[in-house]
Amino acid sequence: MTSSLVDGNSILAVDVGAANTRAVMFDVVEGEYRFVASGTAPSTAEAPFKDVSEGVRNAIVNLQMVLGKSLLDGSRNLITPSQPNGSGVDALVVTISAGPTIRTVLVGLLKDVSIESARRLAESTYARIVETIGLNDRRKPEQQIDSILRVRPDLIVIAGGTDGGAARSIHKLLEPIGLASFILPQEKVPAVLFAGNEKIAEEIKTLVGSFAPALHISPNVRPSLETEDLEPAQRELARMVVNIRKRQIKGVDLLDLWSGGHMLPTAYATGRMVRFLAKVYSAEKGILSVDLGASAATISAGFKSKFALNVYSQFGLGENMAGLLNYTTLEDILRWSSLDISEGVLRDYLYQKSLYPSAIAATKEDLVLSQAVARQALYLAMQSARRDFPRNVASIKPTLTPLFDPILAGGGALSDASRPGHSLLLLLDSIQPVGVTTVILDQNNLLPLLGAAAAQNNILPVQVIESGAFLSVGTVVVPVVSANYGTPVLRATLTYTNGAEARVDLKYGSLETLPLSSGETGKLTIQSLRGADVGFGPGRGGTISVTGGALGVVFDGRGRPLNLPADGVRRRELIKKWTWTLGGE
Repeated sequence: MTSSLVDGNSILAVDVGAANTRAVMFDVVEGEYRFVASGTAPSTAEAPFKDVSEGVRNAIVNLQMVLGKSLLDGSRNLITPSQPNGSGVDALVVTISAGPTIRTVLVGLLKDVSIESARRLAESTYARIVETIGLNDRRKPEQQIDSILRVRPDLIVIAGGTDGGAARSIHKLLEPIGLASFILPQEKVPAVLFAGNEKIAEEIKTLVGSFAPALHISPNVRPSLETEDLEPAQRELARMVVNIRKRQIKGVDLLDLWSGGHMLPTAYATGRMVRFLAKVYSAEKGILSVDLGASAATISAGFKSKFALNVYSQFGLGENMAGLLNYTTLEDILRWSSLDISEGVLRDYLYQKSLYPSAIAATKEDLVLSQAVARQALYLAMQSARRDFPRNVASIKPTLTPLFDPILAGGGALSDASRPGHSLLLLLDSIQPVGVTTVILDQNNLLPLLGAAAAQNNILPVQVIESGAFLSVGTVVVPVVSANYGTPVLRATLTYTNGAEARVDLKYGSLETLPLSSGETGKLTIQSLRGADVGFGPGRGGTISVTGGALGVVFDGRGRPLNLPADGVRRRELIKKWTWTLGGE
C-alpha cells in the first residue's frame, strides 16, 4: 500500500497537447478517488510563446476558477504539497503529445525480423522513420553516413541479434552510426537506443557511446527469432522522448521538475492504461482504445498477454492535416460527407486547419468536413494498426476488425459528449467493429492521465474508472453478413429488469436502436438470419446481458467491410438517415 492511499493525496494531472493543454484534478471524495474538475487553455508550444509552461499555467488558472482554490502562487509556480489553508496539490503528473514528429533512423539486421521489431517500437511513439539501415543495404558506409547527416535524426533505434547470437554483423552496421555522430555538431547528435543482442551492450557503449552521450540500452526487443518483447524498450523510449522534447521545446524541463520526473508521452501513458485494463478484464475479446487528437491518431489494443500500441502522427488533425493527402484522396474523404461539398472547399479546409489546428467548427459545413476528415484519418490509422495486431486473436473473420469489448474513444474529434450519436457513427464507420461490444467515450480525455497517475498511485485509476467519469454510449451489435439492401438479417428482443420487452427487426443497410439507460442492464435475445454472425457463429443466435448508455443498444446492419453507395446523392441521403437514427442532425 502506498502512502498516498492512506493519506488520500490530491493529484494534479496535466496533458500538453498540440492544440490544447488540460489540467485535471483527482482527489478523494467520500473515501474514494474521483475526477473532480478540469481546466483547458490553448497550448503554447508554438509562436509567439514557444514555451509549453505558459499554456499549463493558463489551464491551471482556469481549473482554479472551477475549484475555488489556489494551485499557483504569486509567481505562477505550483504550490506543492497541499497547504493547511487548502491551497496547492500533493503531486503532479504530466503527459505530452505536443512537439514536432521525432525524426528516427532504424538500424537492424534482417528486414522481416529485427528491423520490423524496431519499426513497431518506433511507431509506439511520435516518430517518423526517415531512414533504415540493414544488413542487406547495398550502399557503401560513406553513403550511409551521408544519408544520416542529411536526414539529421533526433533518434536512432538499433535492434538486431538474438541474445547470445553473433555480434560481428551488428558491429559492421554500427560504424556509420558512430562516425555520423562524431561528425555532427554536439547539439545535433541524436539520442540512441540499443535494443538488440544484450551480449554486446558493453561494446555498444565503446563504439557509439563515446560519440552519442544520450545512449540508452534496453533489453532485447527480439530475444529469439520467434519472440518479440517491446515493453521494456517502450518504457526506455518513453523517457528518451521526454528528454528529446526538453531539447526541442522550452518549458518541458520545468514541467518535468514540477512533476518530480513523472512525465510521459501521452501515447505511452494511454498504452500503459490499456495494458492494465486488458489484464483486469482478461476476457476472450480484446480491449481497444482510439485517440484522435491534433498531434496523432493513437491506436492501443490489449489482448490478455499481448499488446499493441501504434502512433500515427501523419493522421493527426493538427498541423499535419494538409499531409493527409499523401495517404488518401479528396474523394475518399468526401465519401463520408452528408453535404454536397466540392473538392476545392475541402482542400482549403485542410490547409486552414493545418495552420489553425485549434479552430472550432463555426458552420454546419465546417462540422461536416471535420467529421469526414476525422473518419478518414481514423479509418486509415485503424487499417494500419490491424497489421500489427497479434495473430490468433478472437475474430469473426481474419480480414475484419478483431472482437473488442470495450472500445474506448478519446481525443478532440471523439470526446464531444454533447453529440454522442455523431461520435458513435464516426467510430462505427472508421473502426468498423464486429459482434457485440460496448462503446465508452472518454469525454474528458482522462485515460492517458490515469496511465501517468498510476505510477504515483495504483488504486486511483481503478476508482476513477468505476466512478462513472467516462460516458457509456451503450452496447453495439454488429452482425457480419452479406445480403441485399432491405433484407432482414437479425431479430432481437430486449428484456428489461422489470420484465418489459422491446423488439427490433434489423434490415441490411440500416441502423436501429433500443432504449436502455446508463447504469441499466437487460437481457438481449438475438436471432440471426441469412447466416449473420454476431460472434456465436454463422446463423446462430443466443441470449446475452447488455448494459445501457446514452444511446441504449445500437444495431448496425450495414455489413462489414462497410461499402458506401457509389451514387453521391443516395450516399449522402443514407448518411443523413444514419445520423438521424443515432440522434444527430
